[in-house]
Amino acid sequence: MDRDADRSRGFTRRAIALGGLKLGLLGVLGGRLYYLQVNQSDRYKVLAESNRINMRLIAPSRGLITDRFGTPLAVNDQNFRVVMVPEEAKDLQAVLGRLKQSVPLTDADFVRITRDVKRRRAFVPVTVKENLSWEQVSWIDVNGPELPGLSIEVGESRRYTYGVETAHIIGYVGAVAEADLTGEPVLGLPGFRVGKSGIERQYEGDLRGAAGSSQVEVNAVGRVIRELNREEGKPGQEVRLTLDLDLQRYVLERLKTEFSAAAVIMDVHNGDVLAMASHPSYDANLFPNGINSTDWRRLVEDPYGILSNKVVNGQYPPGSTFKIAVATAALEAGVTSPDQRVNCPGYVDLGDHRFHCWKRGGHGGMTVVDALAQSCDVYFYEMARRLGIDRLAEGARKFGIGERLGIDLPNERPGLMPDKAWKEGAMGTSWQQGETLIAGIGQGYVLATPLQLATMTARLVNGGKAVVPRLTVGIGANATPEAPDFPSMGFAKGHIDTVIDGTVAVMSRGTGKRSQIKQKGMEMGGKSGTSQVRRITMAERAAGATGDDWPWAQRHHAWFVAYAPLGAPRYACSVLVEHGGGGSEYAAPIARDILQECQKRESGRRLVSGTPGEADDKG
Repeated sequence: MDRDADRSRGFTRRAIALGGLKLGLLGVLGGRLYYLQVNQSDRYKVLAESNRINMRLIAPSRGLITDRFGTPLAVNDQNFRVVMVPEEAKDLQAVLGRLKQSVPLTDADFVRITRDVKRRRAFVPVTVKENLSWEQVSWIDVNGPELPGLSIEVGESRRYTYGVETAHIIGYVGAVAEADLTGEPVLGLPGFRVGKSGIERQYEGDLRGAAGSSQVEVNAVGRVIRELNREEGKPGQEVRLTLDLDLQRYVLERLKTEFSAAAVIMDVHNGDVLAMASHPSYDANLFPNGINSTDWRRLVEDPYGILSNKVVNGQYPPGSTFKIAVATAALEAGVTSPDQRVNCPGYVDLGDHRFHCWKRGGHGGMTVVDALAQSCDVYFYEMARRLGIDRLAEGARKFGIGERLGIDLPNERPGLMPDKAWKEGAMGTSWQQGETLIAGIGQGYVLATPLQLATMTARLVNGGKAVVPRLTVGIGANATPEAPDFPSMGFAKGHIDTVIDGTVAVMSRGTGKRSQIKQKGMEMGGKSGTSQVRRITMAERAAGATGDDWPWAQRHHAWFVAYAPLGAPRYACSVLVEHGGGGSEYAAPIARDILQECQKRESGRRLVSGTPGEADDKG
């Protein structure tokens, strides 16, 4: 009996302990439920809502690019594309085979589509083909029942209305590369494009705009159920250029008479670049939707540097055009005067080395005006010797030689204006006096871009002001027709006037006489230049070699800088014919034609006014 009682009491204690444990566990569970459902209800409500609603970015419309009159140069076209939802298509290859009846699909397209389908969930759309014609869109719509899983979406693609004429200025857009990533979410959108070169790259921030957003409801596996809210993005701003499109087209067409050439024309007072052409050019429309390997190889391997904007990226010895800067610096330093003569016997000796003038018999006694008109090398050897390289460099840099001018294009190159410190730092050797003489005629280490030489000319004839070239006249509604009041270079007016007289003499009785504009009131002043790319041997010089029969890459560069009209200069022009030969023979006629066309159009006198896209054609 006692044993049964003990057993009963032991069972009861165990039952109570087990029940207490269960009650304790239920209490903990209840407390946890209370904590989650009451104390943390707001937090988990937000998490649940976030899991149900997704925020998706909407790509903004890219800003337009226009010329000075509001003519569109870069626009956005509707981009009809066909997309596929793999789970709805079922038989992928069969559907694509039927689509191929209307929409050309290459083997590479099939490979890409198959790859994208494998990488994504079955309900996520995959782009099949972009830039469909309206006929292709209509065919897909009509044959919809036989094309399960396919649908049409509408986006935007960049198009350049004058893709060849403006390629080197406007540049192009392309797919976002790793180097373009800045953490901005919109850059991760499929198919998003960013500026890769030219104005498109320079003003990427203004042109891009701000992304919009879309709130969509999704189920547990991420499939979109419906759109709850939509906020459109802010379109990019319009970028208005200083270019005159018609003049730009004329200049590029005029350059096509040569293998490789460049030209730029600018307003000498406000710096507006009215035309900037580099020949040969390419079609910028090859890039926005992805250039194929064949076209890319053709562009990269082009022997004439088709991808390079020679106006701002090409660095060449300026040859005798540089004598404008040398003459001004010599007058300013007092090492010569307008009436002082230097005798030119056809050469000058320095130590055991002889430096030749281009005219074998020499020019005789030369004043600075005579020397500019006849482009006498001996005169400028002597001016450079008197100045010394450091003072020569100081004067040349005031004209913009060897300095980045700040044009609103990426990757502008600075050229080179050497001095003693530069050579010591770059080469670890001392400057030699013979190098000073060579620098005096724009050879040796001296390098300049066509834009720098046009700027040099503008600064000479605008009253000695340090005008800076510009390519944009406004962003959005903020137009700035009037440029700032540029500072003076500090040269005496009399010295500048003397050099200008020399450029007038070039056209009246000097090397450019045959290329003077005949129309009264449009006459121009200028300076020719012929820069060597290899040394002429004594034997070649004795034989009277001109270099015209040498291989193309060894021929001299032909230069001409000019301005017009005389008396009240408004336009400055620089022309380079790469490996073209003599500047007065090959570059001067091009400069003449460009300046004459510009004056006929009065390009710099008309400027867009009001809101973007509205042109004011008042004369």
